[in-house]
Amino acid sequence: MSTPERVMPPLDADERTSLESWLDFYRSTLAQKCDGLEEHQLREASVAPSPITLLGLVQHMAEVERNWFRRVLAQEDAPPIFENGAGPGTHDGGFDLAEGATYQKALAVWRAEIARARAHCAARSLDDTSPFMGGQVTLRWIYTHLIAEYARHCGHADFLRERLDGLTGV
Repeated sequence: MSTPERVMPPLDADERTSLESWLDFYRSTLAQKCDGLEEHQLREASVAPSPITLLGLVQHMAEVERNWFRRVLAQEDAPPIFENGAGPGTHDGGFDLAEGATYQKALAVWRAEIARARAHCAARSLDDTSPFMGGQVTLRWIYTHLIAEYARHCGHADFLRERLDGLTGV
């Protein structure tokens, strides 16, 4: 699987295009941070004392996409994807790596969740709401939250990648 090109969001777009473009920019950034690394590097927690890995970040973002766009926005019953090492039914947001976890598997799951997210958003306006925490959350809020979540984790990925092979600025 090739890494999609990272496209700079347009400078003069409407609100929805801007939000979707920034979300796609950060999705591509995370994929680029993983591009070209060996499986063992993607599993390496290289910023002590944190156990976070690039593979764990990809798994986590698949869980985040599933949570916000399927569970919250579409109100689907979508169970967690990745269980942690504590046994069946346990969940850590995707950060823990199962023994058989691979980047190709996680990447396929993440891309599938992104495709589902796009499908759920296509027919909705930014002002459409879904029940959340005793209130209502708009699609606009979800997009904004996901942009912030990706930006934060892309910063983590920057540190991980730099410690693994010195690559910066991707």
